[in-house]
Amino acid sequence: MIYPTFPEFKEKLKHGNLVPVWAEILADFDTPVSALKKIESGDYAFLLESVEGGEKWGRYSFIGSEPSVVFRSKGKFIEIIQDGRKESKKGNPVDSLRELLSRYCPVVSSDLPRFHGGAVGYFGYDVVRFVERLPEIGKDELNLWDSVFLVTDSVLVFDNINHKIKIISNAYVPNTSDAKSAYNRAVEKIEGIILKLRSPVSPYRENKVKSKRATEKISPSTFKSNFEPKKFMEAVSKTKEYIQAGDIIQAVISQRWKTKLDVSPFDLYRALRVLNPSPYMFYLKMGDDFLVGSSPEVMVRVEGKKVENRPIAGTRPRGRNEKEDEELEKELLSDPKERAEHIMLVDLARNDLGRVAEVGTVKVDELMIVERYSHVMHIVSNVIAELAQGKDAFDVIKA
Repeated sequence: MIYPTFPEFKEKLKHGNLVPVWAEILADFDTPVSALKKIESGDYAFLLESVEGGEKWGRYSFIGSEPSVVFRSKGKFIEIIQDGRKESKKGNPVDSLRELLSRYCPVVSSDLPRFHGGAVGYFGYDVVRFVERLPEIGKDELNLWDSVFLVTDSVLVFDNINHKIKIISNAYVPNTSDAKSAYNRAVEKIEGIILKLRSPVSPYRENKVKSKRATEKISPSTFKSNFEPKKFMEAVSKTKEYIQAGDIIQAVISQRWKTKLDVSPFDLYRALRVLNPSPYMFYLKMGDDFLVGSSPEVMVRVEGKKVENRPIAGTRPRGRNEKEDEELEKELLSDPKERAEHIMLVDLARNDLGRVAEVGTVKVDELMIVERYSHVMHIVSNVIAELAQGKDAFDVIKA
């Protein structure tokens, strides 16, 4: 059955121009991985999953393919792909993405999870140059896009508890006279996806190069850094001088590691979700580029007028049993260095949210609790605020 009915759909258009249409089917024979392989088509796709506390699968997984719009940028160059056409322009990518998404006024449905369509992607580090004036001293060795976002109107929401899939197609209706055709297109998309899901998944062929198992270990000796050890230690010494002089508070000295991969990016993701399950796991297919990761940390979350930042700093390995976990937690929380670093991050989070929050609304509602993940435990705090009038999620990213 399709929800809502067309009369209900027309009524919802009074509240916005982007209305979710959906159906629900049983998924007791499918997993998020198999569902993605069944619907994946073209150059773009994504899978977002979550494991809570490193031990329990989060309720929802989100799957998408064939985005209606692809937004990407490199420096001031911006490219938007829609309906097979490419549009290029120059500008600020953060403001340009805001402008692109401002055409949509989504209608919220209490029957659906908080995410049921939108822009899935990333802002790379160099986008910070559109927020702060920074020197460009680094050499661009990879020539990747600074940002890529897949604006998807169709999403599969995999319910890991009830073993059901909601197939959602968001109908964009800029003109109410087109309501019927927009609704029918959404229904057709849903029915087409259901047909794909009900078909058997094609035999999955791993990379033919060496036919390695997805979970086979890669020797650390094959990894190469872009930072020579001597140069790295010189950078550490220089950073200490900056801190002692009062020029900076802290710095993260980064290095990039690379190795030859004889399996597909999706095989890598499959291995990662088994070996390092985390609250935020992601697989993004973006043409010739892939982004695969597993992280315990949310950078920032905006939901309605509520803004949430969750600093993580302070780490210990997991123990072999509950008793060892508790002992390691006590040791972690009593470590002066770990406590000082964490409090510094909490203060930074409060200051950052203060730039975009209503005066007096910034609060720390959780301070220095320990969360356990698959292999480690971290000290975590939670900072919340109410978004100031006239501010949005893009202002929060800039802050």
